[in-house]
Amino acid sequence: MRKDRSFNQMRKISFEKNVNIHADGSCLVKFGNTHVLCLATIDEKVPHWLKNTGKGWVTAEYGMLPRSTNTRMDREAAKGKQSGRTQEIQRLIGRSLRSIIDLANLGERQIKIDCDVIQADGGTRTASISGGFVALFLAIEKIKKNYNIQKPIIKNFIGAVSAGIIDNKPLLDLDYNEDSMAEVDANFVICNSGEISEIQVTGEEYFFSDNQYNDLFGLAQKGIKEIIDHQKKILE
Repeated sequence: MRKDRSFNQMRKISFEKNVNIHADGSCLVKFGNTHVLCLATIDEKVPHWLKNTGKGWVTAEYGMLPRSTNTRMDREAAKGKQSGRTQEIQRLIGRSLRSIIDLANLGERQIKIDCDVIQADGGTRTASISGGFVALFLAIEKIKKNYNIQKPIIKNFIGAVSAGIIDNKPLLDLDYNEDSMAEVDANFVICNSGEISEIQVTGEEYFFSDNQYNDLFGLAQKGIKEIIDHQKKILE
């Protein structure tokens, strides 16, 4: 089915850190032709509901540039509101990255992760989580250095990948064309420890069995191990 790779192969993965001189942590992540710029900003204030709790916060914003797709899309700011898809994705990114942070050890400060899709070819949310972690890691290293914090803040590495079923066959890391044809579409967010942060699986007018799900989960575990290996290499 695939001309360039087998069913269980990732697209070419690339992480480039420190691509922005102003951000507290930055990463340009590429999953094949999907390219996302991830920038971290340290804010010494927390949301009002966390004041005087001693805990910090991690949140995310997500957006697609007008020519990130084959036709130009209007900026959501010009429309005056974010789409439901944008809100859902940025909440997923925020939840995923918070899951591996000790918010008490972070202290009363907030880290904001901006994920802007430069070029989209499927898997923008999973690339954003994987690249967002690198930007977050760099920002936390800066905090630990500046405030001489010895306690661990990051509990684990985390990565995300898509998988799907096309013509009853499981595939790892779907590009846009594959995603549009998929009978089952899934996104997995998994830690280096093997613990699961989030799983999204949807049958597109199609039912799937537990064996098929297990096949997708096995592919995702393989893909995320590869992603985290790349993260560790660039951060070392």
